[in-house]
Amino acid sequence: MHLTIKPIDLKLTTPFRISRGVQEVSPNVLVELRHERYPGLIGLGEASPTEYYGESPETALACLTLLSNRLGDDPFAIEDTLEHLDHIIRLNPSVKAALDMALYDLIGKILGVPVYKLLGLNALKTPRTSFTIGIDSPAQMAKKAQQAHQYPILKIKVGTGHDIETLKAIREVSNAIIRVDANAAWTPKEAIKMINALEPYNIEFVEQPVAAHDLKGLKLVREHVALPIIADESCVTVEDIPAVAECADGINIKLMKCGGIHHALKMIHVARAHHLRIMLGCMIESSLAITAAAHLTPLVDYADLDGHLLIDDDPYEGVRVREGKLILPEEPGLGVQTR
Repeated sequence: MHLTIKPIDLKLTTPFRISRGVQEVSPNVLVELRHERYPGLIGLGEASPTEYYGESPETALACLTLLSNRLGDDPFAIEDTLEHLDHIIRLNPSVKAALDMALYDLIGKILGVPVYKLLGLNALKTPRTSFTIGIDSPAQMAKKAQQAHQYPILKIKVGTGHDIETLKAIREVSNAIIRVDANAAWTPKEAIKMINALEPYNIEFVEQPVAAHDLKGLKLVREHVALPIIADESCVTVEDIPAVAECADGINIKLMKCGGIHHALKMIHVARAHHLRIMLGCMIESSLAITAAAHLTPLVDYADLDGHLLIDDDPYEGVRVREGKLILPEEPGLGVQTR
């Protein structure tokens, strides 16, 4: 198999701020996978590397270059291929996610079926995605919530000194379902205080209230608040799930954290065995990677797949969003087309 690698900068419509920083451009990497036995068919993949998980655009490009001739000769052997890549390079999950989704895309195109059918899933069972409002002043966040009226679910980034004022301002202009995400901004005591204070604003759940490594603190929060707690940064791979299951009500799975569709499927099944709720989330990604994750959404409870909705220059089109509902493409593979 032959791999082509291309860096791409995705420009956000507005600066995107969370509790630990702000982002204006997402430097991603695109890959194209070809096999000589299947001329004319190209498997597409995308990496969205983030420093928080130990990656950068430079390391992603270096890893993909190193792995480009280590992919074997059988696109159907995903388990063996990914296991081989893990032996060559540890971590680097967004790189492996890009290769993983390119393999699934190529397989679907070879067989002539969309990925969700390849996995035996029902496209009608996709959930609605949330639309994220990044940190800003309470007035600006309320304005952005009002402008996002076509999305029935909003994800509000918190972790500031004015979170209560923000939720109050948003509730004055929006009746949307609201989820809040602190991105590990609070101590356990702060989280308990803030979550209980936010509860009257009709919040569906709270995502990652405390530091990723603080499972004891996460458990303390869960025991002292009524709202469900979803772990994101605390749950990266399938190995994290048993410990997190004792501390949270659900987990947020991201292809860029776990290494792609294949590993995400394992996480979904293990999470269900631990009676956890499941959300599929994303980084800042184009419609390529978002669509790859969307093919798995019939298996989960919640979706936060809006990365492509936050950028100006999406080079692809794939999954559509209709009043928040994810509409999967019917074309073979991921079903993603170049604009």
